[in-house]
Amino acid sequence: MRRVYCDANATTPLLPEVMAAMRPYWMEEFGNASSIHLQGQKARKAVDYAREALAGFFHCREAEVVFNSGGTEGDNTAIFGILRAGDHFITTSIEHSAVLRAADRMAERRVDVTLVAPSKDGLIDPEEIRRAIGLSESRRTLVSVMLANNETGVLQPVEEIGRIAEEAGAYFHIDAVQGAGKVEFDVRRFRCHMCSISAHKMHGPKGVGAMYVRRGTPLEPLIVGGSHERRQRAGTENVPGIVGLGKAVEMAMAGIEDGTMERIAQLRGQLETGILAIPGTRVNGGRAPRVANTTNIHFEQLEGEALVIALDLKGIAVSGGSACHSGSTEPSHVLMAMGLDKNAARASLRFSLLKTATDEDVDQILRVVPEAVKHLRALAPEAAVTLG
Repeated sequence: MRRVYCDANATTPLLPEVMAAMRPYWMEEFGNASSIHLQGQKARKAVDYAREALAGFFHCREAEVVFNSGGTEGDNTAIFGILRAGDHFITTSIEHSAVLRAADRMAERRVDVTLVAPSKDGLIDPEEIRRAIGLSESRRTLVSVMLANNETGVLQPVEEIGRIAEEAGAYFHIDAVQGAGKVEFDVRRFRCHMCSISAHKMHGPKGVGAMYVRRGTPLEPLIVGGSHERRQRAGTENVPGIVGLGKAVEMAMAGIEDGTMERIAQLRGQLETGILAIPGTRVNGGRAPRVANTTNIHFEQLEGEALVIALDLKGIAVSGGSACHSGSTEPSHVLMAMGLDKNAARASLRFSLLKTATDEDVDQILRVVPEAVKHLRALAPEAAVTLG
């Protein structure tokens, strides 16, 4: 059976070049980057080189790059490190759970929390952010909005939101875990104070990420101990992971410039066209701007989890939504915030293409999906009647 992995928004495999860059720092060059002997100096040099790559990616100073364990830590740090009782936290109802669960914790700590709802297309209206900031009444305010939604791929208007936050004197954080490496990226243009990314979403290793923290931002570290990362994040540096992140970022930037994402967008278009030929299907968020690799499709009169299993048995790996909620019986909070009811949310699947995806991959998916949908609908005769 030929297997096709179409769940890149959950995680991606290491590219060979990334693996090759990391390998020496597990074996020969195993030193602690905080040690002053030769092995430590070689590890420090590797970390510094990766920091330089990340600074080029973010378009910031090297001193504004903080390495960490990934997107969840970055999101948590931005929120817990800024807000105190009596402050105002503004975010959206379609954020990743790393932000929404942190918002719940902030509410318990007497921080006022405002959740802004999206349109039916999954877009946040910047004017709703402006109105929410108007409720702050000169209190310290943090706005946190994702660059690209992990379930629908919808790109949010972070540039406009950044201007609004700047005008109001609010702090602005961007969860860029799903958008980084897929779209043009510049924290200066976004006007954000903080930004979180994760390596494993862009063909780098799991368990490592980075934050941009603008100089002068009064961010308290989430993890304290040693003087690592200029005392912004304690803990011995994950040198192989940091090296892998740096290489993955370099390759992601090259992929934006060399037309890789345009090719992936074309493949996504072929995939959508083929699936939408199946009766009773539609794209969730399809009228909004999206990252090139992602489509979220609703299949009427089907149980999404059953279709995920059926496709997996036929060699196609897709997702019913965020991998962080895998196994949950709850419908997608993102799709419900966009106006879908529980049944429709449960009947939607996310297809997210790897940057290494090929025409053959899409062809294989389109050979399998219609057959699987037809089979499952045949098990529920009322569906066939409804769909004619």
